Amino acid sequence: MITSVLVANRGEIARRVFRTCRELGLATVAVHSDADAEALHVRGADAAVRLPGTAPADTYLRGDRLVEAALDASADAVHPGYGFLSENADFARAVIEAGLAWIGPPPEAIEAMASKTRAKELMRAAGVPLLEPVPAGEADAGSLPLLVKASAGGGGRGMRVVRRLADLPDEIAAAQSEALGAFGDGEVFVEPYLERARHVEVQVLADGEGTVWVLGTRDCSLQRRHQKVVEEAPAPGLDEKRTEALHRAAEEAARAVGYRSAGTVEFLVSTADGGPYFLEMNTRLQVEHPVTECVHRVDLVAEQIRIAEGRSLDAEGPPPARGHAVEARLYAEDPARGWQPQTGEVLRLDVPDATEGTGGHRHPETSTPVLPWAVGARSGVRLDTGVTAGSEIGTAYDPMLAKVIAWAPERGDAVRLLADALARARIHGPATNRDLLVRSLRHPEFTSGAFDTGFYERHLASLTEELAGVREDRRTAALAAALADAAARTGAPEGPGRPPAVR
Repeated sequence: MITSVLVANRGEIARRVFRTCRELGLATVAVHSDADAEALHVRGADAAVRLPGTAPADTYLRGDRLVEAALDASADAVHPGYGFLSENADFARAVIEAGLAWIGPPPEAIEAMASKTRAKELMRAAGVPLLEPVPAGEADAGSLPLLVKASAGGGGRGMRVVRRLADLPDEIAAAQSEALGAFGDGEVFVEPYLERARHVEVQVLADGEGTVWVLGTRDCSLQRRHQKVVEEAPAPGLDEKRTEALHRAAEEAARAVGYRSAGTVEFLVSTADGGPYFLEMNTRLQVEHPVTECVHRVDLVAEQIRIAEGRSLDAEGPPPARGHAVEARLYAEDPARGWQPQTGEVLRLDVPDATEGTGGHRHPETSTPVLPWAVGARSGVRLDTGVTAGSEIGTAYDPMLAKVIAWAPERGDAVRLLADALARARIHGPATNRDLLVRSLRHPEFTSGAFDTGFYERHLASLTEELAGVREDRRTAALAAALADAAARTGAPEGPGRPPAVR
């Protein structure tokens, strides 16, 4: 049985895992770079271990230091969160070889899906539908448009859309260079680019006994630079036949690699031919996992921990889906200026009436922690964040401030609730994408459910237009609020104070 969990990550996801650990009676260990010494996830842990340095390469990407930290803190399990080393098979092996429980999939499954090229080969053999790669030397005008993609990594890096055949060699070279710098692997491949498609993914959970849960679909089509901005569950507008095809393909993908723990199988759903095409499998917990938790009333982190302990999933399957959930990622960035990341001190971050985390009780049927309002018929808003007043947003890490999630019995109500929660949120400090999110959620194309991955290509200019005088008025209001916050803020930490340092 697991008794103490080190989260090999930072910020929002570290706090998210810690909340479930507390629900399950497990001790928590945080790790932190020097830049994160006073971060919210460190304050909320039972113990903390310093990773000397600031750059990710010296801290959160040092598997040897993370394993050493877990042993020094007497943790008996490691949860990788998402990003950093969460999909690194060598790190998973190092954790296991150190005698620690790995709260994630088998290293072999991570390895099998680490290369998108290899993953496509495996999925083709398993009968999962996919877009066939186009050999660069065989591409012609009829192949256009094309997409050059890095075989390793993700997050939109190493990706190039090619609309002119003459541009293909240069775009391949550029993608190779970017992929090499970002992932240490310059391998790329070329495939057809679907102009009008939806990005739909399927959440799976698998235990060590051969049981695979399929927990519905999520739509992640609202993206900037191939990175998700708004996600929802279930994916709207999919008929029963297409949904069943997606579920079946996701289950086949999980079984093909002997999967265990939580994972996500991603697809493109063409608006032209309707066919789902396999994209990749993320062998970790996704950023957008809360929408699935709200709809299925399942704590995915709790299930990950139970599976790591060797427990089995209910062979009857997961709780059925109920209602609709939508998540928006609040970033410190300026969409009107090329999504430029913003830095500075967060002076205030307050989403009225939001419940943070997974709640404080267990679902009577599943025994897993859930949001109080997700059990009954009432609507509600959930906030997952790793920052608070006084947090400094720098350049070393992702500029995501929070995830705001709304659940309601019907999609329209959930969308409206989320837009209202964001509009009423009090956010002072660096510029954010809040206004863009509100306008996106209220846009008729989104509210109708008839959107695709080209949403921001078509609408960004109109969505970021400033009404006359609005920006100056907001600056004045923000300054007044910031002065009031600075005068009133005590900087009180979460819980009794900063946890004891292990070393």
